[in-house]
Amino acid sequence: MPKWSHLCLVAVLLATVSCTDIDWWENASLYQIYPRSFQDSNGDGIGDLQGITSRLSYLKEIGITATWLSPVFTSPMSDFGYDISNFFDIDPIFGNLDDFDALIVEAKLLGVKIILDFVPNHSSDENEWFEKSYNRVDGYDDFYVWHDGRVNAETGEREPPSNWISVFGGPQWTWHETRQQYFLHQFQVKQPDLNFTNPMVREHMLQVLKFWLDRGVDGFRIDAVPHIYEYRNADGSYSDEPVSGWGSNPDAYDYHDHIYTKDQPATVELMYEWRAFLDQYRAENGGDSRVLLAEAFSSVETLSAYFGNGTHLGTQLPMNFQLMYLSGYSTARDVVNSIDYWMNTMWKEHQTANWVVGNHDTNRVADRMGAHKVDLLNVIVSALPGASITYYGEEIGMSNVDVECTGDTCEDRDGERTPMQWTAGQNADFTQGQSTWLPLNPDYVRFNVQTERGVARSSLNIFKGMQALKSSSAFQAFKQEGGFSYEAITEQVLQIIRTNKYSEEYRILVNMGNGMEIIEGLADKVFEYVLTTAYSPHQQGQTVDLRERILLMPYEAVVLRWVA
Repeated sequence: MPKWSHLCLVAVLLATVSCTDIDWWENASLYQIYPRSFQDSNGDGIGDLQGITSRLSYLKEIGITATWLSPVFTSPMSDFGYDISNFFDIDPIFGNLDDFDALIVEAKLLGVKIILDFVPNHSSDENEWFEKSYNRVDGYDDFYVWHDGRVNAETGEREPPSNWISVFGGPQWTWHETRQQYFLHQFQVKQPDLNFTNPMVREHMLQVLKFWLDRGVDGFRIDAVPHIYEYRNADGSYSDEPVSGWGSNPDAYDYHDHIYTKDQPATVELMYEWRAFLDQYRAENGGDSRVLLAEAFSSVETLSAYFGNGTHLGTQLPMNFQLMYLSGYSTARDVVNSIDYWMNTMWKEHQTANWVVGNHDTNRVADRMGAHKVDLLNVIVSALPGASITYYGEEIGMSNVDVECTGDTCEDRDGERTPMQWTAGQNADFTQGQSTWLPLNPDYVRFNVQTERGVARSSLNIFKGMQALKSSSAFQAFKQEGGFSYEAITEQVLQIIRTNKYSEEYRILVNMGNGMEIIEGLADKVFEYVLTTAYSPHQQGQTVDLRERILLMPYEAVVLRWVA
């Protein structure tokens, strides 16, 4: 365990200021904004940068430390911005660089940090880099991954270099008529993979990072980290990937075990290179730490490597998606198992944790677990040590919308990307226009920010209450030995303890089940209710003697503070 400074010890003893031994990102409340759906400022029904700027004060209100913006860069929008045609500019749909600069100014005035999505694995096929590459312009010849392919010994015909399947299904290799070679795309055919074995590519990406750092951003969420490098044989060929044993469709991504196209050692080294670049930028320019989040659906052992190896530092927040796998049937013991998966490796080795609630590719909590469990998960992720990462709208209990598919415009992830629900007024006050780019959920008249502000135990106010607790001495002391613990005290009841071991102790109790729970002899102390969810019969300010018993109703969550 790290030693506590004298200042930190005094802070804990007095319980009047927060411990300063942790960096800002270690206990942060992060919030993902999907720009198309947060706030429209010009009436076209699509969210934009000016709209986000106008709503930044809301993030301050609910206790957000930093917000991560999904891509706002110039793009033909084949993959809604994850196909970038210009890494150095803003797409006109969202505004322009002046709008972005104004957003940064407002964010800094409010004390809200801005994190940008960084998409290094690929570009759009409409990026000038790709045009230069397929035309073999000097310096760009191998900017992307090209190959002649191989000749089928039986038919004599040319075929792709390997059997690799893209994440979206179908071959990763596509023939380019102008270049007369195959190019690699781990995602869409319109998203050709950049060749990171080329030093010029890595240099260009450092220029991208510096460009946005110079404009004032506080960090980057790195998209699709495991896919950045592929394994190439010494002779320049690519080996077939073995069958995984999952599924029967050879054109589906899970059909193969991706031993050559995911989590290559060079990708780990690249994370260290980028972290060193950001640390050097801070050393030269001052300010707080610039942070890297890594999107990687990888094993916890791989995520540990992305964080660091004892010699090199990597991404501060390799994103932890374990709690996103919980369902409406998950028990307290299931929750503990999900927490353990992370903590048994990442906490033991690095003393770091983060908890992702949702994102733009996953059904909302109300759909995954049920509307009655939205508050439970929000309480849990805020009560656990480390950073929490909330997808916009989860704090008010938004749910998916059934979006009708219309031919090529169908996007099966649209349901969780619908406009933010601000009020019960026309179009939820998302836009002053007559329509929205995706349909609003009809329940917005009930689940919206304005309404929930006025309801004492609404999801929004529960969320705000938990964020406020994260600044308390007990919640800040999580790196102190014994500063936190968690356990399933019954099959359905989760207990999380946060304490500074001197003057503050909180106990968070969450009943995941549909039955009443009576817990006896939980502690030799008296506690006060400081936060109760809508399913609770208890009132804030009431006390309970945990030497006796405490009653928890179905789906109830409470936060207790030690008073005697």
